[in-house]
Amino acid sequence: MTGTLAHIWRHPIKSHGRESLDHVTLAAGETLPGDRLWAVAHDASKADGSAWVPCVNFTRAAKVGSLTAIRSTLDEESGRIALTHPELPPLEFDPATEGQRMIDWVGPLMPADRARSVRLVQVPGRGMTDTPFPSISLLNSATNQALSEAIGIDLSPERWRGNLLIDGLDPWAEWDWIGRSLRLGEAVLKVEARITRCNATKANPATGETDADTLGTLNATWGHQDFGIYVTVAESGRIALGDRLELI
Repeated sequence: MTGTLAHIWRHPIKSHGRESLDHVTLAAGETLPGDRLWAVAHDASKADGSAWVPCVNFTRAAKVGSLTAIRSTLDEESGRIALTHPELPPLEFDPATEGQRMIDWVGPLMPADRARSVRLVQVPGRGMTDTPFPSISLLNSATNQALSEAIGIDLSPERWRGNLLIDGLDPWAEWDWIGRSLRLGEAVLKVEARITRCNATKANPATGETDADTLGTLNATWGHQDFGIYVTVAESGRIALGDRLELI
């Protein structure tokens, strides 16, 4: 089994934007650099930045689908983040000192009946992924194509908010990798678990509008609502677009 790395994405602020990368260096035991560096805590959150907490503590695309249309760019040197959305003016800000500017900016997208976003938080040393362990999410483009055909819509793989997209595999081949190791570029990854999906995947990442019953189609066609896998970094190394993925 071999495949090719087709896309790398990171999400500097959890549920609030994504950006594409050509390459990145992964570190053993860590999340993808710059991914989910920050998360937006709501007014019922228990997050205080001292430790990882579950995603229910944050403003999420699962509850506010329009957030999926945000795109972001992280300046690694300064830490500043630039955000765009088709319904909002561009914003550039420092999340460490100007978090309120970002919360005010995204305010027009927030439903009145949802918990109110109040602050940005981060946990030193790890990204705020959905898992208690420092995960990276890996997607199979052939599985995305199989679901597209089943649902009758050409689904962008960005809908899944993943980190790595692999071309050249059979649909659902990734289900056979749980507990196995993968070599990708210079890095070695361990496959930990399948990803169970939420309502965020129903929203079009270009517009933020709900346009596809991804969960219903997964359940009706395959008997589950899982898509993609969580991996952890077992051995550090650089990965780049075009790198080969193989089971080891």
